[in-house]
Amino acid sequence: MRVDSPPRPDSPPRPDPAPIADAPTADTPLPDAVPRLGVDVDLTYPVTHTERDLDGMWRALRHHEPVAWHPYDGTPPGFWVVSSHRAATEVYRDNERFTSVHGNVLATLLNGGDSAGGKMLAVSDGERHKAVRRKLLRSFTQASLAGTTARVTEVVRRLVREAAERGTGDFASDVAARIPLLAICDLLEVPEQDRDQLYKHASNSLATDSPEILDEDSRLSRNEILLYFAQLLRSRGDLPGEGILSRMSELMKDDVRLRLDELLFNCYSLLIGGDETTRLSMIGAVEAFAAMPGEWDRLRRGEVPVASAVEEILRWTTPAMHSGRTATQDTVLEGCAIAAGDTVTIWNNAANFDPAQFPDPDRFDLGRKPNRHLSFAYGPHFCLGAALARIELTALLEALVEYVDEMTVTGTPQRIYSNFARGFHSLPVRLVPRRDTVKGNP
Repeated sequence: MRVDSPPRPDSPPRPDPAPIADAPTADTPLPDAVPRLGVDVDLTYPVTHTERDLDGMWRALRHHEPVAWHPYDGTPPGFWVVSSHRAATEVYRDNERFTSVHGNVLATLLNGGDSAGGKMLAVSDGERHKAVRRKLLRSFTQASLAGTTARVTEVVRRLVREAAERGTGDFASDVAARIPLLAICDLLEVPEQDRDQLYKHASNSLATDSPEILDEDSRLSRNEILLYFAQLLRSRGDLPGEGILSRMSELMKDDVRLRLDELLFNCYSLLIGGDETTRLSMIGAVEAFAAMPGEWDRLRRGEVPVASAVEEILRWTTPAMHSGRTATQDTVLEGCAIAAGDTVTIWNNAANFDPAQFPDPDRFDLGRKPNRHLSFAYGPHFCLGAALARIELTALLEALVEYVDEMTVTGTPQRIYSNFARGFHSLPVRLVPRRDTVKGNP
């Protein structure tokens, strides 16, 4: 049974945005029964996303107000909520009208901006963003990831095989928690002995396992990650390497002239993006297979390709719920007058279930094509590590097909608390092994 989160106090009236000539208006208002943003539903409040079912609200918003105003009791006094796929892609692809420099998540946009603005790729725009991104993308080519792919595949097969042999366990901690961290830490050249502590800091920086959320704890975890990479870089000196840390060190000396703070911020971003979201997708995949065994059977029997299944899992789980931008100029979006300086948030978990883009969106369909989901965002800020995430999810699905016949959730899955990430931190499962592959298989 779901429990509604308590509403926040009403926000002060928002000043009218700067007038825009001939700006169209919404055709139809929201029905009276739909919860109102900022009054009945506070999207900044992590408990809202964990303990409320917002599907009906998102359906109504997509249909009636794909760009809606969310009052907020703070500074700024509110922000725009984008829920349709069409409006989301328009914001994502236009970094001239909608910039990331002031922050790309509510936590920073509603608290004075991001201190990494203009330094970390995720919160940068313009020519320098393009130049640094272009060079870092070389670390994510198929050839560059070949060694990581082989190691991830080997480790995933072992973890899934062992989990199937045990029969029962917590898929979140026994399997999923150990795969993305391995992959991104390999690329960042993080020593094995440091990875468990980094995992704890990465998890705490975006979400918690409890509704008692302390912003101070999150900030401390983020600072610990930055401090760690500063110490790692200092200890390495000029040692050669083939990972991203080495590549970024080289960028400090070439024509890009990457600064130390830029290097540290991007290490942080890659660690967080490479660990948390992929891990949540993996856990969500097994939860979905257990809830909808017919789709699992289709995958197990080879009736749908693994590559297609990976994309549907990314859409279905949408681990990064939102992304944020700041309007650089007065503009119009889906008939709404957006004023320069307004905060605009794109809700991927709404856009990824937009029936205008995804026929029968509430059906988990591993064969779905096309599947233009926004789980990796879109446009200039398309996720740098998307290829790595797909490699990890592919390895997981192939290992599950090889070693598991059936999977059942044996307890109540425990959701994380966050207004950014969504998924489970605990998933008790029972795995029935395939008799022909598990026992005695190395």
